Amino acid sequence: MTAYTVEELVVPTTMDDDPVHVRAFREWLAVSDAAEVAVHGLPELAWTPEEYLPTCREPEAPSRLFAVRAADGTIVGAGSYDSKTAPGTTNCWLAVGVHPDHQRQGIGTLLADHLEQLARAEGRTQWKTYAVSRQVGPASGPGYLPAPTGYGAVPEDEAGVRFLTRRGWRFGQVNRISALTLPADASVVRPVRERASAAAGDAYRVHSWSGRTPERWLDDVALLETRMSTDAPEGDMQEPEDVWTAERLRAHEDELERAPRTMLTVAVEHVDSGHLVGFSQLAVPDDPARAVMQWDTLVLREHRGHRLGWLLKVVGIETLERDHPGHPSVVTFNAEENRPMLDVNEAVGFRGVGSEGIWEYRTDRPPA
Repeated sequence: MTAYTVEELVVPTTMDDDPVHVRAFREWLAVSDAAEVAVHGLPELAWTPEEYLPTCREPEAPSRLFAVRAADGTIVGAGSYDSKTAPGTTNCWLAVGVHPDHQRQGIGTLLADHLEQLARAEGRTQWKTYAVSRQVGPASGPGYLPAPTGYGAVPEDEAGVRFLTRRGWRFGQVNRISALTLPADASVVRPVRERASAAAGDAYRVHSWSGRTPERWLDDVALLETRMSTDAPEGDMQEPEDVWTAERLRAHEDELERAPRTMLTVAVEHVDSGHLVGFSQLAVPDDPARAVMQWDTLVLREHRGHRLGWLLKVVGIETLERDHPGHPSVVTFNAEENRPMLDVNEAVGFRGVGSEGIWEYRTDRPPA
């Protein structure tokens, strides 16, 4: 029987760091990407090492990466452990991936045991993980595990579903993965923008920028990032408030600037207060052959009902095509119960291409 060992990797500072650490990081990411693409069949969602590294170096929540090596030193399993370093943190995120050529050999169990033991040792009581699925769009009936939100389901026969269920994790929510082929149909996008602009009226004003947040908006964007942890749909798996400050936002942007992509932000200002009340971010790769990733999109609860989410989405698409032409598509993830955002996505031409299940394990509650 092949012997496998788990080791924690040294996350490089840059891709020009120690060649041994960089090579291990590249191998780790290749395994992680291969494990996911084998399930959802979407190679455009794979990360490049240069793109992924800055996300591992979030100053207040750095990623810890773990690899499973076979006896010959080959990395065959990739795991990650993410949690804030602040005292009193109760939640964390775990991820486990096994290369398709090495599955059903106990590698996933070995890696999951290691990560869960780490979470227990650090006193984390709420663990979450994201398991990609081949499922496209809502589904129900025999052979599907429905989300307790009442929206969406995942196939019961998927390896990830069986694995997490056996380990006592609870299925909590479905994210739909959608893609918009570019260039978008202007005859569709333009009327959507006109209707959204009319609904917003003169009470709101749209702004956009590439790269770092302008000084005047730092505190507002930090608040919007904080409210992402409380206002975005989470089913019944609410996490503790994740507080952002202007200083944390700047440190975050410092890391993102290391990646070969540009962050395009569209934001909406409430004119009377002079504050931003919604934003949407697009991560635009330098390579025009790569898909653009939709990151955070949020409208503060107290300003919903004015089609601001629609306005942010369509202005983002138009700005992207004007300033960064040539990309093949935009990919976005949305909770299946987030019907207002799915409505605008579908209205401008996004189509479902996959999904992911969000799972939770609580050590402070009895099993369901």
